[in-house]
Amino acid sequence: MAGHFEATPGGGAAVALDEVEISILRSLAVQLLELIGPGDQPADGEDPLAALFAEGPSKPPTDPALARLFPDAYGGPGGPEGPVGAVKPEEEQELRERSAEFRRFTEVDLRSGKRDDALAVVRTLDALSPAPDGGAVLTLTGDECLSWLRSLNDLRLTIGTRLEVSDEDQGDEGSLYRLPDTDPRKPMVMAYLWLGALQESLVETLMP
Repeated sequence: MAGHFEATPGGGAAVALDEVEISILRSLAVQLLELIGPGDQPADGEDPLAALFAEGPSKPPTDPALARLFPDAYGGPGGPEGPVGAVKPEEEQELRERSAEFRRFTEVDLRSGKRDDALAVVRTLDALSPAPDGGAVLTLTGDECLSWLRSLNDLRLTIGTRLEVSDEDQGDEGSLYRLPDTDPRKPMVMAYLWLGALQESLVETLMP
């Protein structure tokens, strides 16, 4: 079990983590929460129902990592239709308007979902009962597994953006392993690769 997830009865999964791994995972999840933000809470006297249907931003985030987590739905960086510049000029404005409209009505919920997933990571780690050596076995329910999968993906996207990892680099992760120890990016790269292995292990565990 050490280092990779194994299936548990009821559709869950478990993995043995040492003290350092627990600390790193919790720290990264907390940093992700800080990046996503606390969310909009209803002010005193404000109708909670009205706050629930409040509109979100219409422009993409300026932080590259947040822009990767919340890409444009139509065109733009990370959008399913590719960069806006890849379409005809007369279509650019329409794509931007469609993306802005979609973002206004979805980003608040998307942020809330990512925040809930990261909180699930923190809470499950905080609930661990450490062994004498400081390590512990993390056991997740089926729902917690899904939250972990989504949050691990968000962490990899965030770290990959900070490292400026391209799609080509993701397809050839061996080049990342070959970074010299003197490269200041090495610790973050190793965390990026480790999270990927952990995510892949969890995916394989949940596959029928």
